[in-house]
Amino acid sequence: MGRRASQENIAKLTKTVVASIELKPGQSERIVWDSELPGFGYRIRGERKTWVIRPPRAGGKSSLFTIGAVDVIDVSIARKTARERLAKAALGEDPLLARREQRTQSVTTLGSTLARYQKQQEQHARQSTLANLKTHINTHWKPLHERPLGDLRRVDVAARLHEIVRESGPQAAVRARRCLSSAYAWAIAEGIIETNPVVGTKAPAHEIRRDRVLSASELAAIWKTLADNDFGRIIKLLILTGQRRDEVAEMRWSELDLEECSWRLPPIRMKNKQQHEVPLSGLALEILRAIPARVGRELVFGTGSGGFAGFSKCKAALDRQVSLPPWRIHDLRRSTATGMADIGVLPHVIEAVLSHVSGHKAGVAGIYNRAVYRTEKREALDRWAAEVSRIVAVGSPECAPVMIN
Repeated sequence: MGRRASQENIAKLTKTVVASIELKPGQSERIVWDSELPGFGYRIRGERKTWVIRPPRAGGKSSLFTIGAVDVIDVSIARKTARERLAKAALGEDPLLARREQRTQSVTTLGSTLARYQKQQEQHARQSTLANLKTHINTHWKPLHERPLGDLRRVDVAARLHEIVRESGPQAAVRARRCLSSAYAWAIAEGIIETNPVVGTKAPAHEIRRDRVLSASELAAIWKTLADNDFGRIIKLLILTGQRRDEVAEMRWSELDLEECSWRLPPIRMKNKQQHEVPLSGLALEILRAIPARVGRELVFGTGSGGFAGFSKCKAALDRQVSLPPWRIHDLRRSTATGMADIGVLPHVIEAVLSHVSGHKAGVAGIYNRAVYRTEKREALDRWAAEVSRIVAVGSPECAPVMIN
């Protein structure tokens, strides 16, 4: 009787055969095993009908694993999937562990992973970098946040990139793509995921490197239009020192020695993580000495927990007041470097002022050339401040401020 029952539960599983299999009276569950592929079966349990496999395990024990519903997966696809999984089990892969990993990935969403990546970046990334990262995470990739991390495919990334191009332009899509790829690379290194679906997608465009240099008349127009407030002082100091926006916006009184005419930035505040000293010209000192120190506040600019943060609104207001071709605040750094070169400052001194490790100080030269050029930097910035004073005094009729009523 047992032998007869065993034979009844073995058959070549086809669509026709499966349609004829039913539960016998008194049965709550029945499994019919495929006669051609041992370990592959058809299971009826109440109203539920599924494809299953039972791979052999160490010690003679085995477990049943579900492939999928019969009404969703065709028998030929189910048999192919079963053959692949049984082969992996025969090579030593633990199906139970694989199933657990799959379940873990299914509850690990893209949004939760990006949140973890952002938190990790907050430990060392600059504020401007974090601001861009948050835009990509919370705006550009938000429509995919609820997707399980392991289910995201290259086609999903490519489709979203096309949407970002339409919504925000190709350059935004280029940077959003780079951000997501970096997040996946981090997740792979952390053992969260095995593959990066961004790899192989097409970049929406070539990333445009900024090369805008403001002319002397444009700098003069900006200088004359700036108000006597935090934004105006920051922009003037950016022009005079050539430093980065956040380096000035997050300036601390403890970094300043106004008697020694010097500003010393610690490594933690520098992009290259190297201490940097900026000699302060007389014009820069005049601006800083006019700023009243506030009791209990270490930061020179701003009012909140961080430094000054109102750049977008103030820049838009400035653009409405002065008629110039489009420009960005970071263009001031390039313009200062170009302006110093125009008045004869040597390239290696300009790089020292900007704290650049490139050109004259790159590679082997940078390893052995540890000179900080303190005297040369001071002379260069003093000469540049004099030049700024001259061009502001000369005026800029072709870039005159536009008065808004």
